[in-house]
Amino acid sequence: MKKSIKPSTYLAPVPAVMVSCGDMETSDIVTIAWTGTVNSEPPMLSISVRCSRYSYELIRKTGEFVVNLVDEAHLETLDGCGVVSGRDTDKFKKFGLTKQACEHVKAPAVAECPVSLECVVRQTVELNTHVMFVAEIVGATAKEEWTENGRLQIPEGELIAYIQNRYTQTGGTVGTYGYTAKK
Repeated sequence: MKKSIKPSTYLAPVPAVMVSCGDMETSDIVTIAWTGTVNSEPPMLSISVRCSRYSYELIRKTGEFVVNLVDEAHLETLDGCGVVSGRDTDKFKKFGLTKQACEHVKAPAVAECPVSLECVVRQTVELNTHVMFVAEIVGATAKEEWTENGRLQIPEGELIAYIQNRYTQTGGTVGTYGYTAKK
């Protein structure tokens, strides 16, 4: 039997990503676990950012950002980018990351991340503790070994997720979309 608990942000797991913003000269990286898909055509996602964050200022100013998916090799960088302020620190330099120019936005991608989604803000939603940026994915790049016929093919167990202050890895496949209809 289930027991009543206090309402909170229990949705889990959620992707843990590094969002890069600004431009090639003035940039920042913020760790975000409050992100998700919101539309298929056009492809869109949302991120929620506290107004006090330096990255919030850059996204508000430019209207664009890059969502960089993170693998286990970059877990320490993911965490570090979430606890160091971009106002005081160049996170690209501090964590030895490479700014990669994007085709569709001025914000740099993080070259070391296996997947980068170039996003343009289409709507801003002011909330109590965060601002949600709803953005169209206007471009995407991925490591060559993660692509097949021009589409992303994420290997099992490669990406980092977030559950109640813990980083976890995505697990193995337990089913595929529509598998029950094939029975």
